[in-house]
Amino acid sequence: MQRKSFSTPQRGLTLIECCVTLAIASILVGTAVPSFQETKNKRVVEGIAGELATDLHYVRSEAVARNQGVRISFRSVPAGTCTLIHTGANADCQCDASGVAQCSNGATLLKSQFHANQGGVAVAANVSSMRFDPINGTVTPAGSVTVTSASGLEIRHVVNIMGRVRSCSPGGKVKPLKPC
Repeated sequence: MQRKSFSTPQRGLTLIECCVTLAIASILVGTAVPSFQETKNKRVVEGIAGELATDLHYVRSEAVARNQGVRISFRSVPAGTCTLIHTGANADCQCDASGVAQCSNGATLLKSQFHANQGGVAVAANVSSMRFDPINGTVTPAGSVTVTSASGLEIRHVVNIMGRVRSCSPGGKVKPLKPC
């Protein structure tokens, strides 16, 4: 008499197959993560730089719309950098240690932006304030604002005496911007 086999072929993966698959996946993820981080850093720098470029255009148009001088001021505080758009004199608007803006002497605060140090991105200007004139459309003094990441990516906005903004990348690290 013949014996019947009730066993069915086994399906599934062996432990070795699972380990090999996990090892390959780990290698692929390990090589991709630094690339994602670099892309994220670039996008953060581009985002902050884009907002600053928009603010510089806004200050110029606001001066013309109000028919009075409007300033963009940069204040460094221990926790980061404040960007203030306001009327009045340079010293009329300040930031406290946490980045909260305050104005005095009749100055009007139009916008404030705080860039914290722990974000990995620093904002710095070579002037403390730029005043946009509504009649002539000029800026006094001309200056530049640089956004820098901890990884060394930089975008610089150069504001000329006529109030026009030109963006460039020191060392040409951020494409498609021209090197400066």
